[in-house]
Amino acid sequence: MKEVTKEVYLKWYEDMLLWRKFEDKLAALYIQQKVRGFLHLYNGQEAVLAGALHAMDLTKDKMITAYRNHVQPIGMGVDPRRVMAELLGKVTGTSKGMGGSMHIFSKEHRFYGGHGIVGGQIPVGAGLAFADKYFETGGVTMTYFGDGAARQGSLHEAFNMAMLWKLPVVFIVENNGYAMGTSVERTANHTDIWKLGLGYEMPCGPVDGMNPVKVAEAMTEAIDRARRGDGPTFLEMKTYRYRGHSMSDAQLYRSKDEVEEYKKIDPITQVLDVIKDQKYATEEEIKVIDQRVKDLVEECVTFAEESEYPPIQQLYDVVYEQENYPFIPHKL
Repeated sequence: MKEVTKEVYLKWYEDMLLWRKFEDKLAALYIQQKVRGFLHLYNGQEAVLAGALHAMDLTKDKMITAYRNHVQPIGMGVDPRRVMAELLGKVTGTSKGMGGSMHIFSKEHRFYGGHGIVGGQIPVGAGLAFADKYFETGGVTMTYFGDGAARQGSLHEAFNMAMLWKLPVVFIVENNGYAMGTSVERTANHTDIWKLGLGYEMPCGPVDGMNPVKVAEAMTEAIDRARRGDGPTFLEMKTYRYRGHSMSDAQLYRSKDEVEEYKKIDPITQVLDVIKDQKYATEEEIKVIDQRVKDLVEECVTFAEESEYPPIQQLYDVVYEQENYPFIPHKL
């Protein structure tokens, strides 16, 4: 695994803090009705992304996930201002304001969504990996889904073919304890989701999803295996979300005490503790990082709010136009 240096810890802290504050601002904007539709926040799960990015090669590796998908593209290199603009439905957004919260997308940065259909991204992720194998790109696809999506039949079909064809894919279930508002214990007679890989003789196992170092270690091993041509791995990231399934979730299925207990192992706090213990940064230097993050979030909001809404004509320009068969490409 690439060494976890002082610079890595400082980057993890700044990145995870940005992701957290970015989404805290989104929650406020949602209450102001500036973000429409649904809004699923990632608060608490940031170590899963931070650790994975440390293990990935962003020049060729891909990522695909479900609808809790705002911070992943930022981690992959997408301008956070464009992500914010997309959430506000503005033409400067990643999908010109037509995707919204659940469908952030960037082919340029190899981030393939943002999928609203539960589990729909699992076979698509295997398909992206098939393309990498076919064209011999050397890339690996990180395919993320939640504990609820692990109950979808498409997972088994994708697992079977991925193993049969030795596809360069890492399947990651982010087990945050609740499929919407239903605990893992109520969805199956087993609670170790990673064991689903055993039926396909797929390398699999649990990972501490609140610690970016543990995530990076597991992801490095899985990515190396895929890049060698040895096929997929299935990892269960045991994590937790501090907010509800979406902003409309009343969270009646869990207590505030439970949430507070998990906040004691907050991934951002864990990383900050290491920074302080190892004297990687002074209090003043940490304050500079905090202010830089705050300023960037405000810059994102200003950019998004000052951007225009898409013109009505765009509704027609993104649809295929047909005078005579075959279709001709759309205008955007």
